[in-house]
Parts: sequence; structure tokens; C-alpha cells
Amino acid sequence: MKIRYSLAALMVLSSLNAQEINLDSISVTATKISTATKDISQSIAVVDKQTIEDKNILNIQEAIENIPGVNAESSTNSPSPRLIIRGAGLKARYGVREIMVMKDGVPLTDPDSFTRFDFIDMQDVSSIEVQKGPGSINAANATGGVIQLITKSVFEDDKNRIKMGIGNDGQKNINLKIRDALGENDFVSATLSKRYIDNSWRDNNEFNSAQASIKYGHIFEDDSTIETEFSYTESNMNIPASMTADEFEIFKDTGSQHDTSYQWQHSARDSKIFAINAKYEKELGDITYKPRVYFNTWDHFHPVTGLINDSTDNSVYGTDLELNYSHKLFDNKASLVAGVTAKTDVTKDAKKYEYADYETENATSWPFTPYISKTLSNNKGALAQTEDSTTTLFGAYLMETFKPAKDLTLDFSTRVDKLSFDMSGNEITTYDYSTKNYIAGVGLYTLDKSYTLFSAKAGAVYKLTDITNIYVSVATANQAPTTSELSDNESLEKSTSVNYEIGVKTRAEKISYDVAVYQNNVSDEIIQILDANGNSIYDNAGKTQKRGLEFNTAYKITQPLSLGGAYAYSDFKFIKFNESVRGTLVSRDDNYLPYIPKHQYSIFAALKMKNGFKGRITTKSWGSYYMDNANTKEYEGYKFVTDLMLGYEHKEHNLQLNIKNITNQYYAMEALKDVYGNESYKAAAPVSGMLTYSYNF
Repeated sequence: MKIRYSLAALMVLSSLNAQEINLDSISVTATKISTATKDISQSIAVVDKQTIEDKNILNIQEAIENIPGVNAESSTNSPSPRLIIRGAGLKARYGVREIMVMKDGVPLTDPDSFTRFDFIDMQDVSSIEVQKGPGSINAANATGGVIQLITKSVFEDDKNRIKMGIGNDGQKNINLKIRDALGENDFVSATLSKRYIDNSWRDNNEFNSAQASIKYGHIFEDDSTIETEFSYTESNMNIPASMTADEFEIFKDTGSQHDTSYQWQHSARDSKIFAINAKYEKELGDITYKPRVYFNTWDHFHPVTGLINDSTDNSVYGTDLELNYSHKLFDNKASLVAGVTAKTDVTKDAKKYEYADYETENATSWPFTPYISKTLSNNKGALAQTEDSTTTLFGAYLMETFKPAKDLTLDFSTRVDKLSFDMSGNEITTYDYSTKNYIAGVGLYTLDKSYTLFSAKAGAVYKLTDITNIYVSVATANQAPTTSELSDNESLEKSTSVNYEIGVKTRAEKISYDVAVYQNNVSDEIIQILDANGNSIYDNAGKTQKRGLEFNTAYKITQPLSLGGAYAYSDFKFIKFNESVRGTLVSRDDNYLPYIPKHQYSIFAALKMKNGFKGRITTKSWGSYYMDNANTKEYEGYKFVTDLMLGYEHKEHNLQLNIKNITNQYYAMEALKDVYGNESYKAAAPVSGMLTYSYNF
């Protein structure tokens, strides 16, 4: 794709005319100040409250899966997504990496860029913002972008609600939200949620969670405010096994996944998390002070490949001291956002255990030693490893936004962070992938490493017409390795992303659309490599280049009926990368990155009538993608996986039926191939329905 041709296409699209101006969606993510998305010099998407309610969204991937440039899939119907933004996050073996996730301005992402979605109650979220690409002042050690979850403030008047749902596969859901004023200046709200699903179509796929949160807010005599939230989550999630190529064919015929040959049959992640945060806001003349402090402590039991993680003493402490300064520049309004960040993640006496119960078979070649063929439970066996670790991040950021001319807005921002890792432990035994059994570990070990991370962005927005803006931006950022990646390869270097982007945004009474063209050049990108046993190992690729075009639109045909769609073209390639295969370096230059489909699109229609009837239909498609770095095999992707909602609202009552994958397609949410030719598939969920009733009081 040539940038000059894309620019011409953007200018043609920008000439589309509409009759009346409509209010734009408001973002608080990109600039930390409420700003219309049309006026932001970067691609940003907003999932509004109505969409969240219509789709009965219970997991993050369901909310953002149709945003162009976002790859969000889950094989478990639980808060365990594969989440990628413009290729960032591709290397994560589990959880989410390289993407900053925040809730109401408070970071949920750990200093090493790992995010757990276990303790996010999506039923308390009123809107979601997705800022794509590097360079955000919010994004500490995250080159992929920022996801901001926005909940209802305790200061905002809102009705109480009880919500109950029941569905197939043992689905049950109940949610209660209440708010009250304790006095003229004191307010409180609470949210309680309980979810369960057994997913009987597949082995080891049960999930349940219980969540509770309380918010308290106080308005002082000088109109400054403080808002505090306490939350607790208990989440128990079994993680199903992947399938071989033959087993995947059986799944496509039957829609069931049972008795697979995968070695590790009892993976899981059981977590308990307590979190607290406090946000203070005070205006003093032209300056608004916004200090935040936050803390969470968590433990988890996490059986994975080879070993069982059991960590009971983990704490994250953090603060973000922000100020906003409104002033004039070039005789126009301008804003300065500045702040400092400090965060530390402390883990004490984390343990790994061997599996206690498993079957063995004798190897068919020399030395004919027994190997683990299949686990029988996730009971803990002998102690394999202990570890203490501290990960610390200190940073500072600055952003200036101003208008040198009436129709031109410029913004310049920068952020610098110092990230430090300090780990020590004792590896008594470890799982060996070549013999498929436990062997002696390295014994005592230490790791002390730090990275200086720099990010910056320069952007411009020009007002073409009253309804259409064009923008350009250049941004850069660093991404450090994670603690688990450094444990595999201590010599990993930080990667550097440089992103060039141009786009057009239109907001009118009946139509809105966004078009973005970008090129992201990444040097020393950290790449995941799969060996013959499915083990993830990591290395720095020389260079990768990610080119893309993204388009999304919504059109209001009549007052009750809206149509829309999204499309993403992704041309992601290795420019320079040598992959190790049986100890030999093999060039992957000019190959495509795996898992990312070149074409991805979705279409929706939403109906909301005055008599209370409503409906929504959404369909999504992924084109084919390569399953490995060598580009030896493609997975066909999927076409027109469709979700349907039918509902009726009457006064304080709401009844709706949500059916996901209504045509009951059997497909893979992920298909991979290792360097020795072994294929593995993770199944996407078949048809799933839930009937939900809610009452506002």
C-alpha cells in the first residue's frame, strides 16, 4: 500500500457532505482532558453505554472485538482474552501485554505491561475508549495503545438496578447496582456481581466469579472532591486444552472437544484480588490538580505447562500526580497536562510445584526414558521453585495542546520512564521440553536489570469543514521485556516503535466515519517462537513493519434504525528476522507476522423503537492468516459469525435475549504451528444464548 494513494482516498472521503452537525463522542483518554474524538490527532474508538447494554457485554473482548485494528478473541467465555492492537500483544503467552489498561484514570496494568482482566466487572462499565498506537502519555511501557474503562461516577445521579440472566451451558448471572446520597456532600454506590458458566461442550472449561465494589465520594467546601473505590474479586477459571489438527477436525464435525491428547489437561487460574484507589481533584485558578493513589493485593493458583504457580503474596502500589493548566497561546485557548508516576509490583515467596498426578509412557527412542503423557489433576507435587521479585517504574509526562491558527490544532507530548527488575530465587527442578519430564534446575539465581523507556508524539488536526477534520501524527515509544520473558532470555533488549499516521474524521447528524492509514516501524521487536512441544521462547526480531488501513462508519437511516460497519487491512511483515530452528538460524525476512488476518471486517444494524421493542445484529469476519513465522500454512479464518439481540423495554423493565454465534459455526479462535510442523488449535465458542431481565428502581 502506498501512502500517497491512501492520502488521495482520504481526501475523497472527506468531501462527503452532510446537512447538520452532531455532537461528537467525548474522550478522556488521549489528552487526559475531555475532548471530542474528532479533535484528537490519533485513532481512537469509543464503545458507548447503549452498545454495552445491547450486547449484554460481560467480558472485555465482547466490547471491542469489532473495532478495526483490534484482534480480541476468547476460547473460554471468560475474562481471558487474546487481545492485540495493531500487532502489539501478539507475543503474550497468556493475559495481555504491551497494552495499557486503565479504569477511571487508574492504571490496571502492572509495570512490566501485564494486565489481568479477572478483577474487572464489565457490568459496572458505562463506556470504553480504545486509543491505538504508541506515544500516549498514559501508556507507561505499552506501545500498543490504551484501553480506558469508564464507570459511573459516584457523584452522578443514577437509578438503582438489579439484573438477572440465565442461558445455555449452565450460564447464570446476577448483578446489583445501587447508589445513594448520604448527605448534601457525601455519596456512596455499590456493585455486586456473580457469574457462572460450565461450558460442558468442552473439558476443563468451567468459570465462576464473585465481585463486589463500593465507591464513596465527598465534596469539600472549596468544591474539591475525593472519590474512593474498594473492590474485591474471587475468580475461578479452568483453561481448556488446545487441539491437534485431527482433533480440530473432530470438533468441526461435532462441536464438542473431549478427550484431547494434549499433555496438560488441567490448566487453570484461580485468583483473589483486593483493590483500593483514591482520586482527588481541586481547581485553583487555571490549574486543576488530580493526584491519584492505588493499591491492590492478589494471589493466584495457576497450573500451566509443566509447572503449577502458587503465589499468595503479591502487592502493587502506585501513584499518579497530575495537573492540568489552562492558558492562552497565540491568543487562543491552550492546555498543558503534566504529571509524574510511581509504581512498584512486589512478589514475595512465589512458588512453583511439579504436578503430583500424571500418566507416563516410555520414549520410543534412546534412552527410552519415561515421559509425562497426560496430567490427571492439578494437585501440587514436589516444590520446584521459589522466587521473590520487585518491579519498579518511575516516570514523568508532559503534553501541550494549542491552536496556532483558527482551524489548526497542534499537540506535542513526551514521556520518560525508568523500569527496573530485581528477581532472586531457587530453581530446584524444572520441566524439560526435550525429555518431557522434570530435571534438576539451575539452583540459586538472580536477575537485576533496568530499562529507560522514552515515548513522544507530535500531532496536528486541521478543520476541513464544520463536520470533517483531517489529522496527521508521528509517535514513538519503547517496550521492555516482561519478567517471564527475561526469565527465558536475559539478554532481551527493549523494542522501539515509530508510528506514522494520517486520518479523516467526520461527525454529522446522520453519518459518522473514521479513516486511518498508518505505518509502524518496529526495531528489536520481541517475538514469540514455538518449539516442537509448544513451549514459548522469546527473541528480538531485527525489524518489523506494520502497515494498515482502518475504516469504521455508522449511519442513522431513520430515528430508530442505524447501520454501520468496520474494516481493517493489516500488512504486517518481518523486515529482518532470523528464527532459530534446531539450533540453526533461518531467515524469515519479508514473511508475514502470524495470527494477524490481512482482512478483518464487521457489520451491524441496531433498532430501537418508541414502543419499546429493540434489536441488534452484528456479524464479523476474519480473513486467512499464517500460523507460523515461516509462513508455511494458513488458517482460513471465519466468515459472518453473527450475534443477535432482541429485546423489549417498558418503563423500568428491560427483557432481552442475546444469542452469540447464532449460526453455530465451529471454528478456531487461534491456530498455530511450531517450528517442527506441529499444529495446535483453540476452539471458539459455539452458539451461546442468555435471557436477561433487569429492573431499575
